[in-house]
Amino acid sequence: MISEYEIKKEICEIGKRIYNRGMVAANDGNISVKLSDNEFLCTPTGVSKGFMTPEYICKVDKEGKVLQANGSFKPSSEIKMHMRVYKERPDVNSVVHAHPMYATGFAIAGIPLTQPIMPEAVISLGCVPIAEYGTPSTEEIPNAVSKYLPYYDAVLLENHGALTYSDSLLNAYHKMESVEFYAKLLYISKQLGGPQELNDAQVQRLYEIRRQFGMTGKHPADLCQNNKDGKASCHGCNSKNASEQDSTQLVAEITKKVMEQLGLK
Repeated sequence: MISEYEIKKEICEIGKRIYNRGMVAANDGNISVKLSDNEFLCTPTGVSKGFMTPEYICKVDKEGKVLQANGSFKPSSEIKMHMRVYKERPDVNSVVHAHPMYATGFAIAGIPLTQPIMPEAVISLGCVPIAEYGTPSTEEIPNAVSKYLPYYDAVLLENHGALTYSDSLLNAYHKMESVEFYAKLLYISKQLGGPQELNDAQVQRLYEIRRQFGMTGKHPADLCQNNKDGKASCHGCNSKNASEQDSTQLVAEITKKVMEQLGLK
């Protein structure tokens, strides 16, 4: 079993990676790892993630209260967001928050990453929604993120950054890399006249491949598979299931047509 000290070293290594890749600036970003149901390691506030050593890492309980911290180090001010993820996703063992340039650009523009443009992104992420803006270090961000946690492993934070989480620290970090790579490719393709998206049949085939691989985490492929009416959902399905989306869309279309016929458009 890996020691607590080794996990702290791994957190520092991932911190260096996100810093060196330009995913954070100055003291931005935070990382956490679950040790047990009531013990979590996390990066400290006010410290550059590119220059940490193991003694910087803090330990907190499930309420975010300090169990152990050296010197003047204090847990990340965003620990509430991390604790909400662990509370609502028992399968998650690590959370990474960063401000990758392209993904954060989409978050600032209010554009979710839902276009199916490459197989790897469709299989690994499905799509990445945007959680509504919340004031950092308050309950506003955890509350905004909460409704997306049962359905996705990555979320953009409106006007803020990105959040990824998985069953290991390395996998959570890889998801952050994938989100940024996806965002960068989508940005570039838009500059070239717009992406050529995969069609629905191609997307559904990729979903099936994901299911065959037995990949862990939450993903639209799993959500769509559980639709009671058996209908395939779109690539950008959200916290509502496809049948609810279909009903809502149908009601909206009928209402629009009735209003047009009554001259109330």
